Amino acid sequence: MTPDQLAAAIHTIVSTVLEERGASTEVPTETIALERPKNRDHGDWASNIAMKLAKPLGVNPREFAGELAERIREIDGVASVDVAGPGFINIRLDAAAAGAIAKTIVEHGAAFGSNDSLLGESINLEFVSANPTGPLHIGHTRWAALGDSIARVLRAAGATVASEFYINDAGSQMDTFGDSVYAALRGEPTPENGYPGQYIQDLATRVRELHPDVLDLPESTGRGLAREVAYELQLTEIKVSLERFNVHFDVWFSERDLHKTDDQGRSAIDDALDRLRVQGHVFDEDGAVWVRTTDFGDDKDRVIRRSNGVHTYFASDAAYYLNKSDRGFKHKIYLLGADHHGYVHRLRALAGAAGDDPEKDIEVLIGQLVSINGARLSKRAGNIIELDDLQAWLGTDALRYSLARYPADSPLTLDPELLQKRSNDNPVFYVQYAHARTHQVARNAAASGVDHGVFAPELLTHETESELLGMFARFPGVVAQAAQLREPHRIARYAEELAGSYHRWYDNCRVTPFGDEPVSDVHRTRLWVNDATGTVLRNALGMLGVSAPERM
Repeated sequence: MTPDQLAAAIHTIVSTVLEERGASTEVPTETIALERPKNRDHGDWASNIAMKLAKPLGVNPREFAGELAERIREIDGVASVDVAGPGFINIRLDAAAAGAIAKTIVEHGAAFGSNDSLLGESINLEFVSANPTGPLHIGHTRWAALGDSIARVLRAAGATVASEFYINDAGSQMDTFGDSVYAALRGEPTPENGYPGQYIQDLATRVRELHPDVLDLPESTGRGLAREVAYELQLTEIKVSLERFNVHFDVWFSERDLHKTDDQGRSAIDDALDRLRVQGHVFDEDGAVWVRTTDFGDDKDRVIRRSNGVHTYFASDAAYYLNKSDRGFKHKIYLLGADHHGYVHRLRALAGAAGDDPEKDIEVLIGQLVSINGARLSKRAGNIIELDDLQAWLGTDALRYSLARYPADSPLTLDPELLQKRSNDNPVFYVQYAHARTHQVARNAAASGVDHGVFAPELLTHETESELLGMFARFPGVVAQAAQLREPHRIARYAEELAGSYHRWYDNCRVTPFGDEPVSDVHRTRLWVNDATGTVLRNALGMLGVSAPERM
């Protein structure tokens, strides 16, 4: 019996009791929340539904809990029910009901853990969004790992998600980038405030290889060509780096598209300004056009078009936000770096000015800084720690798991020696080893003649089996909570708990017969438990973008 099945049965009982009492109180299904008691002596599951309903019903919560307990005892698969404290209902399942989940997991495979808690939500998730003027650095690495993991968890909870990279390819930084490459082509020093590093020299070399006549062109033409070719080369490198890091984007959105004009000379930014004006939050003052963002909690109103007619960067933000809405994304999530705190109120105010609900339709998640002991600055870039260097040094799995293992808003320092250890002290190794062990056990079982021919969950009576089965049952709820809170680190911490439960079970419960012992139904049933563990670990690791090796 799964927690959802038990909750549904309790919901039916509660609804029946309320109807019998003539109560008008409605109880949504999600109100029946089941939790694993910290003390396993208290049972497999606990519910506080009696205490939730006691006040509106005007009844004593403990007495009401007793009334519900009498009926819960009649649910098939429930071994015992007790009432504790002010009205907690503690439920213990019989071994067969508790163990049935192992077979369910194996049969559902990759789908187990997925749920429909966010079904119907359409979410645009923007992250990384680095300027295409240089390689990705350590900060981008953290946002990439977190953002991609959040996208995976949201999809597992039933949401429709588009992961999006906003290419900041308009503005003065692109001209500075082009000037830097052009100077390198001509053998000149890096311009003042230009981009330094060997990678600029490398880009210049590749531009020359693709366009040998670049320096023969008029300077303005050659400078523009160098900028555009180097831009495409650098953007391609960013895409390759992210794909190698197991991070996939559904949309690569160019800021330049917002500035393109139609036959009437109008751009998406012009349209955005008109649309915001219709909403009543745009005003003109001192020859400039403003958005009254203070109406929505911003610390000051924002200029969207200067008195000289030039649009500000806020105008691009507005056009981009509206573009997301036009593409059908009701909910927008922005994952920004630690230096973007000022954007939180600005973007929320923009949502309000666009006619959306700033409390519901937009989220801005700020990621904190990350450092890695002993990491060296990039030889190519000179002033940053590159994603590619980190990946080559520590490996994709160790890096992704470690970066997803902590909340986005916590500063983080990683220990490279620990991440390269093949020991239980290394969290990613600990979890991956547990998964590999499930496959080794399955191989040994096959060699010993143990198969899935029998599933008798009533035989799963060892205390470590009860613990492991309880961990299985928690997984869908952990996924739903991680998705709701945008916290993939909950998946990582759960996987470590599950790995610990599995190792303890492995030490106490044999899947293969010992010595000349014949194969029995308990061995066959435990094979289902073993394989269920592998499935859940594999699914959890997959939500973090981490591989699940079958041998280690």
